[in-house]
Amino acid sequence: MNFDARIDPASASAEQPDGNPLYEGEEDRRSRRWLILAGIVVLLIMVAVWFITRDSGADSAKGEKAQAPVVSVITPGRATVVGEIAVTGTLAARREQPVGVAGEGGQVVSVLVEPGQWVGRGQVLAVIDRSVQVQQQASQAAQIQVARANADLAQANYDRALKLVDKGFISKADVDRLRATRDAALAQVRVAGAQLGVLQAQTRRLNIVAPAAGLVLERRIEPGQVVSGGTGVLFRLAEGGQMELRAQIGETDLARLAPGVAASVTPVGTDKSFAGQVWQLSPVIDPATRQGTARIALAYSPELRPGGFASAKITSGTVVAPMLPESAILSDDAGSFVYVVDKDNKARRRPIKTGLVTDTGIAVIEGLAGNERIVLRAGGFLQPDQTVQPRAATK
Repeated sequence: MNFDARIDPASASAEQPDGNPLYEGEEDRRSRRWLILAGIVVLLIMVAVWFITRDSGADSAKGEKAQAPVVSVITPGRATVVGEIAVTGTLAARREQPVGVAGEGGQVVSVLVEPGQWVGRGQVLAVIDRSVQVQQQASQAAQIQVARANADLAQANYDRALKLVDKGFISKADVDRLRATRDAALAQVRVAGAQLGVLQAQTRRLNIVAPAAGLVLERRIEPGQVVSGGTGVLFRLAEGGQMELRAQIGETDLARLAPGVAASVTPVGTDKSFAGQVWQLSPVIDPATRQGTARIALAYSPELRPGGFASAKITSGTVVAPMLPESAILSDDAGSFVYVVDKDNKARRRPIKTGLVTDTGIAVIEGLAGNERIVLRAGGFLQPDQTVQPRAATK
């Protein structure tokens, strides 16, 4: 069977570039190809845009992270802290006994003790010449004998008068006169005895004696020296050998102390420490220095020399709190604060209240729980809510 293979020009919808007509199915296929190509191009553009955007965001994030400062952080936890107050002061006798001339004085005959010796209560420290006083006592003893003889005579006359008055040989007035004479003579005996006692007491006071048992700290007297009540102090004693440290303490620290708290005292020039305790706190504060005196009692030891310089550590109580080094704590007009790094690595300012200060750090009694990440140092260069790169501090 034969058929015509030509295409009707009326049914042709397009022509090829060379002027030849296109079939309708071929035109549809070409349109689809263009649509597919256009879709692929759009998809490629979208993918390219996505990659560019992602890389830009990553670069931005990396840039921001690279610009964030690196800070050292610590997690302090909580610890039981024994508070100590470091002070310095001067060693002295707890009860110093100045000794001088109690009597009229005179020339020193002998000195019986030296500094550093222990003496008992009433022990003679020095002897003053008493030759004149001895003669005065002898004279007064003779006066007593004279007065006693006169009293004996007056008593005898009175006794005879009593026997004669009943016989009428003397009057009662004469008896009364004789009795008065007898009484006056007996009174003279007592007066002479009292005067002798005074001379003996004055002689005893020529001995310079220790008012209490203790340690001789200073001697200011030599044989041949003439001394009197106006000479001044001749010896200084430490009663019982007890010593103390007189430490100057600021009024804030002074308020944290009480009599009876323990202390450790180390004199200059030695590494040996001596245990003591605060036995007295100054009731007043020096308005010029804003300090008061804490007196730390110490037992005797040769290393504790009055007038020497010493340091001490006084126990001021205990507290359970986070401990931070001084570098982590900042302060301004609003008070003390620290920077806490949160889970987003933001440095958040947090106000705190500090307590005990020790050699290992400062106790934070308010504001921290102890499990926070605290900026250890360089906090003064941070701004609140600034992003940081935390690094755990090495101990």
